[in-house]
Amino acid sequence: MKNTIIALVALFATTTYTFAQDKAAGGAAFKFETETLDYGTIENGADGNREFKFKNVGNEPLVITNAKGSCGCTTPEWPKEPIAPGASASIKVHYDTKRTGAFEKTVTLESNAVESSKVIRIKGVVNEPAHDPNDGTDHSGHGH
Repeated sequence: MKNTIIALVALFATTTYTFAQDKAAGGAAFKFETETLDYGTIENGADGNREFKFKNVGNEPLVITNAKGSCGCTTPEWPKEPIAPGASASIKVHYDTKRTGAFEKTVTLESNAVESSKVIRIKGVVNEPAHDPNDGTDHSGHGH
């Protein structure tokens, strides 16, 4: 009788633990290759397009309902269709590279994932615009 009670308690504990694990793991979930994309140092006016690749590692379709850049210089595009469990997709981000200097911007994703709000980041440095020595403008500071 004592062994039967111990076995039942062990079975109950294992079943409860497994159920709790399944419930916690349920739903859609992002797994990004990287959550921060570094543009490095780029030329003024260079290609500002980058891509965040991710996989839905959850057990339900992932639906991204919104993606918002931290300012008007950062424009995201996201998949509008559900991403099946195990499937991969990407978030495209465009940064306005006519803005000189260092930058760090965020894109906030809203979705049905377990972590419903997810922040990904871009950063880099945009060089000063190149000056054309033949444009007739004196950049030496001495004048003509």
